[in-house]
Amino acid sequence: MGINECIHSRHSVRAYEDKPLDEDTAAKLEESIAAANRDGSLSCRLIRNDKSIFDTILNHYGWFKNVSNVIVLAGKDASDLEERIGYYGERIVLAATALGLGTCWVAGTYKKKNVPVAAGEKLVCVIAAGYPMKPGKAHKSKSFSQVSVTDGPVPEWFKNGVEAALLAPTAVNQQKFCFVLEGNAVEAKIKGTGSAVKIDLGIVKEHFEEGAGRENFHWK
Repeated sequence: MGINECIHSRHSVRAYEDKPLDEDTAAKLEESIAAANRDGSLSCRLIRNDKSIFDTILNHYGWFKNVSNVIVLAGKDASDLEERIGYYGERIVLAATALGLGTCWVAGTYKKKNVPVAAGEKLVCVIAAGYPMKPGKAHKSKSFSQVSVTDGPVPEWFKNGVEAALLAPTAVNQQKFCFVLEGNAVEAKIKGTGSAVKIDLGIVKEHFEEGAGRENFHWK
């Protein structure tokens, strides 16, 4: 499955089959996590076969089901940590999608005390992962014009980048972002406030790059 196909087929999954990851899939997922850690200076890791992290009252009422594989997203505290977590965490998500796994970004509704983090590291959020009980589904999305600003003719690569960003997961599907085009320079902006907007910004920037092609523009 190619990266653009992964972007289009990825949807958040909350219910998983009650079975462990096969060893080959787990090994490939670990490789993508190691690459994210190396490229993003992060300390992410995979916890397998542990249901205690999502054993909460809310999840007993159906928010999540059979979550036993969790990707821990952490790193040394810094002003840009949340954006890096979003960017490189979404790379992991797309890699997981290519492996046939379902995923879901989760900032709450899990037991943080059950997620061990090394001294000096900050836990930002987690990603649930596993074999989907049923495919996720698309949600209502904003339009191209609602999340972009241009000053002239719009190149095809910019359209493709914004369309890919609109397919990215964001907190409560609010899509609080905007891409501003000036020549071949692009600025990604946060619109509004919220606890996860910096994470979302990193996620949508990764999607934009994949859709637009990194060779076609530079970030402002």
